[in-house]
Order: sequence, then structure tokens, then C-alpha cells
Amino acid sequence: MEFFKIRRVIPFMRHALVFNIISLLTFFAAVFFLAHKGLHFSIEFTGGTLVEVNYQQAADVEKIRTTLDKAGLKGEVQNFGSSRDVLIRLPVEKGQSNAQLSQKVTTLLRAEDASAEVRRVEYVGPQVGEELAEHGLLALLVTAIGIVLYLWIRFEWRFGLSAIIANLHDVVIILGCFALFQWEFSLPVLAAVLAVLGYSVNESVVVFDRVRENFRKMRKAPVPEVIDTSITAVISRTIITHGCTQAMVTTMLLFGGPALHYFALALTIGICFGIYSSVLVASPLVMWLGVDRSQFVRATKKKGAGDENDGAVV
Repeated sequence: MEFFKIRRVIPFMRHALVFNIISLLTFFAAVFFLAHKGLHFSIEFTGGTLVEVNYQQAADVEKIRTTLDKAGLKGEVQNFGSSRDVLIRLPVEKGQSNAQLSQKVTTLLRAEDASAEVRRVEYVGPQVGEELAEHGLLALLVTAIGIVLYLWIRFEWRFGLSAIIANLHDVVIILGCFALFQWEFSLPVLAAVLAVLGYSVNESVVVFDRVRENFRKMRKAPVPEVIDTSITAVISRTIITHGCTQAMVTTMLLFGGPALHYFALALTIGICFGIYSSVLVASPLVMWLGVDRSQFVRATKKKGAGDENDGAVV
């Protein structure tokens, strides 16, 4: 389905070098912020205290968050299961035991609402957080390897290598943004990063599939023209799919509350850069790596002096 069709081929590859330089500078900036500032990990990774509080009526999450902030307890506050249940995540406090922290939270909340009842207090140790970080990195590694193998088998190794470089470019930029602004990096954000990997590779597959198809159709066209034609042909589909996805993510970002805010924010960054990387990073890399028509079209063999041999067999 196309809402519009671009008749004129847009010369993306004419500016491929400029796009790659911009991508390289953005990538190095993200790496710099990651190395210089680092990520602001949530208590799932650093360790901390989980407090589950129940109220007789619907809890005012913003009021609870303000009460804790005034007491110097900066953490996450969100509804848990129902509007009357609240889950509070607090970082490790130096010189304060788990029991003391629980008592302090209970006192503060009951001063605001006498019906507040602490039902559960759990301590998440740093060791658990370290294991989660290791498992998260392993998940990213396995996903990246799987993407390369899939594209290598479906297309050719140049496509697999280009796609994974472009997709990891998206991941590093997301992490760089979280490091720059010191947004909290939690398990939902990690899930968003993994989702962006799959989402970006889907766009790369669509573009690469059209490139392979046009190599077989446009037998006299140079490689840059084939790639430009392929990208132009899928622009309508890209705008529709990414626009619809971003509409849902924007809804989560605006109305999802603190629990979904950083998850939606990571997806928003990933979707925007996913379009850019699939079109203006992966495609130029395929061209630089030497993709050629001969990798998809097999020339016919000569049978005799009078036979025509200017055709090709797919």
C-alpha cells in the first residue's frame, strides 16, 4: 500500500560519504559520553530496596514521589497491579539498613495517609544487578550474531556486516543519549534496545530485498543507481510503518507515566535513528564493501559462435 509514489529517483548515494561521516561523528560522540559519564543504572543493576505499599483508596503516585523526594529518598514510584498498590524502588543508602529504610518510608507515607500499609520489602543485592548486566550484554551479543547470520544466509555477507554495523550504531547512540542526559537505564530500557535491534533489521531487510531485486531487473545500471532506486521505492512504506509505530510510542511517552517514560523514549530514539541507519548507513556500507550484480545474477555460458550471450540467468 502506498499513499504516495515518488516518480523521481532521489540520489542518496551521491551524498553517501557525507552521511557516513555524520554517522561516524555521532557514533564517536555517543562513545565519548558513555566512557566519560557512563550510564545511570536503576536498582535492578546497582542494587537497592523494593517496597510494596497498599492503600485503601487509589494512591496518588505524584504525591508519594514528592514526599519521598523531600525526605531525600529519590527513587522510582509506580502503580503495581492496581491503583491501590504502589511499588517503590529505592537505591542503596549508606549507613542505613534495610529495616531502617523500610521504617522510614512507612513513617513518611503514614504521615500523609494513615491507610498506607507496607506489605513487602525486598533487598536487591549488587551481585544480582551484576548478573543482570552480564545477561543483558549477552542478549545483545546473541541478537547481533543472529542478525548477521540471518542476513548472510538470506542475502550475502556484505549485507549482513553492513546491517549489523548500522544496527549497533543505533544501539550505541541510544546508550549515548542516556549517558549524556543521565536518564535512568533500567530493564524496560534494555528491552527497548533489543526491540530496536529487531525493528531496524526489519527495515534493512526491506531495503536489501529491493536492492537484490533491482540488481536482476536493472542490468545496465551502476550500483549507486540501483541502491538509490531501491531506497526511493520503499520510502512510502517506511513513512507508513514508522509513522504508525511512532504514533503508538508517542502515546506511551506522553500518557504512559514514569513507568513507561524511558522505555518509550529509548524506542523513539531508536525508531528515528533506525530509519536513518537503514537507509543512509547500511546502504552506503554495502556499496563501499563492493556489492556487485554478479553476486545475484549468473551470466549464461557460451554454446557456440552463433549463439547470443548477452543475457543473464537469475
